[in-house]
Amino acid sequence: MEVIDLKHARATILSRPHVRRDFICVLKDWSQCEEWAKQWIGSIGNLYYLNGVRLSRGDTTQEYADADAQLRAAVTHMEQEVKDQLAQSNLHPACRKPLKSLKRHWKGLTLFIDYPEVPMDNNEAERRERGPVVGRKNYYGSGALWSGQLAATMFSIVQTLVLHNINPHLWLMSYLEACANNGGKAPEDITSFLPWNMTDALKRAFALRDEIDDSS
Repeated sequence: MEVIDLKHARATILSRPHVRRDFICVLKDWSQCEEWAKQWIGSIGNLYYLNGVRLSRGDTTQEYADADAQLRAAVTHMEQEVKDQLAQSNLHPACRKPLKSLKRHWKGLTLFIDYPEVPMDNNEAERRERGPVVGRKNYYGSGALWSGQLAATMFSIVQTLVLHNINPHLWLMSYLEACANNGGKAPEDITSFLPWNMTDALKRAFALRDEIDDSS
């Protein structure tokens, strides 16, 4: 199995939220570049559409192969368009900036082509970070380094549990009870508390209530 280049994956995560946003900023701030920005925003939207079509097909079907070919052709065309426009001496500086950024991060931004399981953007991650960010504003951050590290750890644990449809409150009660039974220390073996190691019965017992209601 081929391993994803983590360096490029990280570049993808860091860069993707800003790509379309860069062109939208040009659209808002530079009236003389309005049509140019609209074309690029449309091209980016077209990639989302084509990738959506590809993902809706079974990955072993001819329909998938056709959709994959269309997507790759569109990405190749966009890459060439970036090079051609950057080569124009009369290109407006406001237009040149987002194109240079796009070229610089191209390999990470197009990782989803060969790895369909990789999202085209990290909007989902940004949405899930909103809770901690709002909380930080409300309680003015952490007053010490250790408390900041603890908060970050707890946010990570809770979000992992939610992603696995596990009620964090029930899980924490069970874990803290195990700590109490171990003399106030963490259990030596915590594998049974890891969501991916939990039995189906335990997952059902710890499941988020709305999921239980939906299935009943």
